[in-house]
Amino acid sequence: MKFRKFALGACALASTLMLTSCGNVSGLKINNFDIGKSLQAATSAKNAIVPLTEAEEIELGEGIASNLLGLAPLHTDREVQRYVNSIGRWISMHSERPDLPWTFAVLDSDNVNAFAAPGGYVVLTKGMLLRMTSEAELAGVLAHEIAHVLRKHHLNAMQKASAMSALRDGLDVAITAKNGNPNVLKVLSVGTALYARGLDKEDEFESDRMGVVLAARAGYDPYGLPAVLHSLQRISSNDEGMQLLFQTHPKLSDRLGQLDNIMGRDFDRYENLPSVQGRFEKILTRMKTGKN
Repeated sequence: MKFRKFALGACALASTLMLTSCGNVSGLKINNFDIGKSLQAATSAKNAIVPLTEAEEIELGEGIASNLLGLAPLHTDREVQRYVNSIGRWISMHSERPDLPWTFAVLDSDNVNAFAAPGGYVVLTKGMLLRMTSEAELAGVLAHEIAHVLRKHHLNAMQKASAMSALRDGLDVAITAKNGNPNVLKVLSVGTALYARGLDKEDEFESDRMGVVLAARAGYDPYGLPAVLHSLQRISSNDEGMQLLFQTHPKLSDRLGQLDNIMGRDFDRYENLPSVQGRFEKILTRMKTGKN
């Protein structure tokens, strides 16, 4: 079975992930967002949760993504950006929410990370791309992040923290949003803070399971995602670019074990789907040589 080649290696993504090392997370500031205060705001919230409409979800996601994008500049190669967008949008078309304004971006950062924000915003780093070997692996990572959006994992996590009323005590959290809905404004800073803590491990496991299905549905070898996870296992836990990823996600060995259990023989029929290495290698060459 193809998955067995790499599923059960030594202990060590992506939906949702910060792009800095984990040094002093409680005091980390992102574009004037004080995560320490935001977490306090979430903890102190007492009012009932106000559900968001899809339009509000999109606005909230845009605000969170904008602030997380402040951690590193966008990669300047437009061809790389177009390529990743084309793959991401193709996969999203095979999901149950194809009409979201799906947006994909690559950050010019050597950290190995990827994250998603509500409403269809997905970002990954150059460092993550450079760890991959095929388009199927990229599809697997993007599908994992897309699954976070589909299942509204971040929105649910904010609701659990009563984030919809996080500013009721008048805490001084700096937020800005053009023509923002008040409900969105109340959760923007707490939504950003969530990326310093990570999601529940069951959310990550669910996104892994959905990710391999979405990738196969879009015509890619579904073993791309476990291949990436296996590759990340080889990186030292002391690597500065990986510390927060390791801290905010389940062990890679656990994620691979979960995938091994659910894929089993049922996915063997899909192992001959294309991995599309040639096209991906051209993009890697552009990134490595810096030739735009």
